[in-house]
Amino acid sequence: MQNIKNIIFDYGNVIFNIDFKRVQQSFRDLGIENVEVFFDHKNQDPVFDLLDRGEINNADFRAHIREVTGKHELSDQQIDGAWNSIFLDIPAPYIELLKKIKGKYRTFLLSNTNAIHEIFFTDYVKKNFGLESNDELFEKVYYSHLVGKRKPEAAIFEQVLTENNLKPEETLFIDDSPQHLEGAKKLGIHTFLMTSPDNITKFFERENLI
Repeated sequence: MQNIKNIIFDYGNVIFNIDFKRVQQSFRDLGIENVEVFFDHKNQDPVFDLLDRGEINNADFRAHIREVTGKHELSDQQIDGAWNSIFLDIPAPYIELLKKIKGKYRTFLLSNTNAIHEIFFTDYVKKNFGLESNDELFEKVYYSHLVGKRKPEAAIFEQVLTENNLKPEETLFIDDSPQHLEGAKKLGIHTFLMTSPDNITKFFERENLI
């Protein structure tokens, strides 16, 4: 890859390893049936899109979970714990890579996420890496619930490009979801689909981007 000056990173399964089967089991344990329909990598209950866009708050989300399960006695901690069980870990080499390349490229984080997850992963990077937040690793972070937009909508990519004066042809977007890459491609952004067992450290070394 040549002439890349800007790199936009997705978060889940690009930086923070996540497990959809694990969170599905957690939802199943709460009493949700047909979890594969309720929440999956490509299909999900509309409540998740609303939460990701910040159109409902945490209390609304928890109320929906209680309604779906029929268990109104579920605590906030039980629901948040199940929802946050999607997160596994961030390998330390990923953090070192992000710190290293920040001096060579303009780097950004673009994630479909929500307030419950933001609390969790902010606490995680603080406890495990001594970071106050992901803001220390990037020039700027974009969380869907704070900007009111969501990948693969073109508008969220356009916002990142416009606000930071980025040229699409000089920008690389890394994500683990093919449908999200399509939104970026339409704007002329270079893309890379991250799939296991590949990872960002291997990718940067292989492409001589370090």
